[in-house]
Amino acid sequence: MIENPRAGRVKAVAKLSRRATRQETGLFLLEGPQAVSEAIAYRPELIEELYATPSARERHSDVAEAAQAAGIELEFVTEEVLDAMADTVTPQGFVAVCRQFPTALKQILSDRPALVAILEEVRDPGNLGTIIRAADAAGADGVILTGRTVDLYNPKVVRSTTGSLFHIPIAVGASLDTVVARARSAGLAVLAADIKGEDLLEVRNAGSLDHPTAWVFGNEARGLTDDSLALVDAAVTVPIYGNAESMNLSTAASVCLFESAFAQRTAQSSDD
Repeated sequence: MIENPRAGRVKAVAKLSRRATRQETGLFLLEGPQAVSEAIAYRPELIEELYATPSARERHSDVAEAAQAAGIELEFVTEEVLDAMADTVTPQGFVAVCRQFPTALKQILSDRPALVAILEEVRDPGNLGTIIRAADAAGADGVILTGRTVDLYNPKVVRSTTGSLFHIPIAVGASLDTVVARARSAGLAVLAADIKGEDLLEVRNAGSLDHPTAWVFGNEARGLTDDSLALVDAAVTVPIYGNAESMNLSTAASVCLFESAFAQRTAQSSDD
């Protein structure tokens, strides 16, 4: 058992909260039994190190047993050590070190995708993680982060995905103009969520969401620039029927992704 919170290994894990360390090592931090369980179930080969407190091992014996079945060694640490490793105040007894695993842009767009989310300069980690989770739930084929979007492996992003990080292909680093051009070449209509766009309900009723679509979501505060909007096929807005001043980016993105998912499945059922 590791008992010293100032030990070298403990400090090395804790440093993964820093982007520079993640870039240097190619590793990232995973916290909590739910996220660790998803990693074990879907991508066990990515787990380099796994730590837990004895009490957490007792509370979540299923996670420990799944790790053992996957050949992953579980090392015990004290509560104080786990707190020193973790980025969050309440890591819930489990911390893992994983290898980063971005998907190539070409791979996402070469598999005949029907629904893709493109994120341009999304800066809030919670928003990014929630949109990834929503894309996963909506059955999207991939998520693409342009170069100015927050780091995919930021601990807050990872936590906000609640495991969806391991379910859906995610590409990083390409410029928006490159992504849009390649998406269009892959047969996707490219729509931007923007307050100045056409009403989402009207777009859906016109049948425009029945076909393969890539949605572009922009910065929380500024949205998409005019240059970015000039790249897409059309801009679409989520209407607000009540008195809310605005809508959170991740909420609006979730609505757009699910509207596309509903429309595509309805159209497919009609064809069948």
